[in-house]
Amino acid sequence: MSSFLYRNNNENTSSKYDYITDKKLIHEGSPNVYQLRPKKKKIGTLKRMTLGEKNPNKINKTILLVGETGAGKSTLINALVNFAMGVEWEDDVWFQITEEEKKEQTQSQTSDVIVYEIFGFEDKTLPYSLTIIDTPGYGNTDGIEHDVIVSQRLLDLFRSADGVHEIDVVGLVLNATVNRLNERLSYIFNSVVSLFGKDLENNIVALMTHSPGRTPKNALKALEDANIKCARNEKKPVYFLFDNCQNEDRTDDIENFQHADKTATRGMKQFTDFLEKTAPQKLEITVNVLNEQIRLTACVQNLKERIEYIELKRNEIQQTQEGLKKHEQEMKTNEEFTVEVDEPYKDIEPIGGGNWLWNLCFEGAVCCTVCEENCHFPGCTIAHNPSRCEVMKHGRCTVCTNKCPAADHVKENWRFVNKTRKVNKTLQHVKDKYEKNKGENEKKMSLLESLQKEMEDLEANKTHWLDEAYEHVIKLELIALKAVSMSTYVHLDFLIEEMEKKKDAKKVQKLKEMATSQKDKGFLEGVKYVYRTLTQLIKGEKTGERGTDV
Repeated sequence: MSSFLYRNNNENTSSKYDYITDKKLIHEGSPNVYQLRPKKKKIGTLKRMTLGEKNPNKINKTILLVGETGAGKSTLINALVNFAMGVEWEDDVWFQITEEEKKEQTQSQTSDVIVYEIFGFEDKTLPYSLTIIDTPGYGNTDGIEHDVIVSQRLLDLFRSADGVHEIDVVGLVLNATVNRLNERLSYIFNSVVSLFGKDLENNIVALMTHSPGRTPKNALKALEDANIKCARNEKKPVYFLFDNCQNEDRTDDIENFQHADKTATRGMKQFTDFLEKTAPQKLEITVNVLNEQIRLTACVQNLKERIEYIELKRNEIQQTQEGLKKHEQEMKTNEEFTVEVDEPYKDIEPIGGGNWLWNLCFEGAVCCTVCEENCHFPGCTIAHNPSRCEVMKHGRCTVCTNKCPAADHVKENWRFVNKTRKVNKTLQHVKDKYEKNKGENEKKMSLLESLQKEMEDLEANKTHWLDEAYEHVIKLELIALKAVSMSTYVHLDFLIEEMEKKKDAKKVQKLKEMATSQKDKGFLEGVKYVYRTLTQLIKGEKTGERGTDV
């Protein structure tokens, strides 16, 4: 069939879509390509694109798409929209709802989470309307710090009053031509799955793009090697095949394009049938997972800084003890006796300036002005106000030492840092400090005993703070589909090392079991990718250039 005859026979088919007024012809040919112009609205700081008017009497199905950069999510979204609208091959027309951003070719074309709502086409091919959540592609040239933001943005969407509160299907989008599991792909798979609660396991499916229609044996093996938890059929991951060329020019190779369309249509029919039968899942558990991951990271980061301060304080106490012992006789007759110590104190330093840590922040660090601690830095990308920060719960901080109210916190372009200064202290100064802070049971303590008591109190505080971090890990194990994510794995190493110093054998064993349970081929490949990427990033910062990860 010639392209002339094909166009001639179908020259009026686009008229069946004249009722769609929110469109613009952007390419005339075979097919005619139209850009849909949905209504744009904000969900907090996120973007919602709505096509048509919602009918409250109709069922809505929500799909969350996640996957690597370049896998074809945008084309898949457009294919879903065309299928919902009832577009067929013979119509020789194609609609796209996604908008290409003006970026370099090496960058991802999607920079943020976008919600697409498709209303008004129910019963053309689907008995329900669609909500499609598109996420930024994982593993792009912006680096892994860009990927951290995805979970933050999804949390913002899921907890917003006008956001998304249930999901029918999570589509793990990957290229059907993938031939093996590598470091980067393993990192992407594990990062994606670790976003969700255990209740979503049977709602996660593989959506394989760029497919010629054959069974994607290598791509399926890559999923198996990565040990990904998802919906299964006869012990194999549930998957659907799509071709990504429906919007390409059809004037040549018409038979091949028709075959590709049949593959895409078959995959779309199978997927939407699965979608219709799948029960939606509320997102409370997933929100808790995302919150716990953020709180664990913030808790560990804060804990490291507190431990650093404890070590500085310990050093000051030891210097004071040594000075008192050395000059014990002299002190009896000389109240002006002095000892030089390295006194720890809190200072503030500006943050920002374009480094990668600043890129993770959305206006600065959330800091407690009472405890003089950094409660969420780096990583706070959502909150303009500390009360909205993820580390706050029921109006109080879950991280700082005194669990202070949100009102005692600020979010500015600075953070607290630990520093020391040389100070000469007199015997009277030391006495006054420790006499003032003594309780009734400590009145008879000598000065040296008071110093020793302070050392013991510092260690007790450290143990308490470690236990708090441990509880975050245990809670994640209970609710998360993948309890040990790439970032959590790093925290386990730190907690195991500190717990071993405390000789807490039971907790050390539990943490080691959790770490060991993740040491499958896929997870370890992903860990290698993280460390390699961070190494390149650090080298890039030292030389004044960004490191790249691909």
